[in-house]
Amino acid sequence: VPLVESGGGSVQPGGSLRLSCAASDHTRSPVCMGWFRQAPGKEPEGVATINSFGATRYTDSVKGRFTISKGDDKKTFYLQMNSLKPEDSAMYYCAADPRSCDWPASHWPTPPRDWGQGTQVTVSS
Repeated sequence: VPLVESGGGSVQPGGSLRLSCAASDHTRSPVCMGWFRQAPGKEPEGVATINSFGATRYTDSVKGRFTISKGDDKKTFYLQMNSLKPEDSAMYYCAADPRSCDWPASHWPTPPRDWGQGTQVTVSS
């Protein structure tokens, strides 16, 4: 598995979670790293991206609440999710790609090359 995720769980509305994604040792440092989510019965949605220069992009629904960042090793990245809402509930997947991801977070021209296994995030009272 190229990418391994951790950090999902259940939280009440308004709460926070931090997701982590680590690329395996044999994976070259990706240029573009991102997070997707898929709720039951819905299409996958690109949530956030960060490129090798640290430039970030977010889909409108999470701007101001979610923050994508990467570790100093350049193979680990994170999604800090604050002020969570019930509509944020979904399976979250990290993704990585050798392209520069110069596109909106929610509009990848083609799917990313590498994917994590997914981690469930549930927001409910």
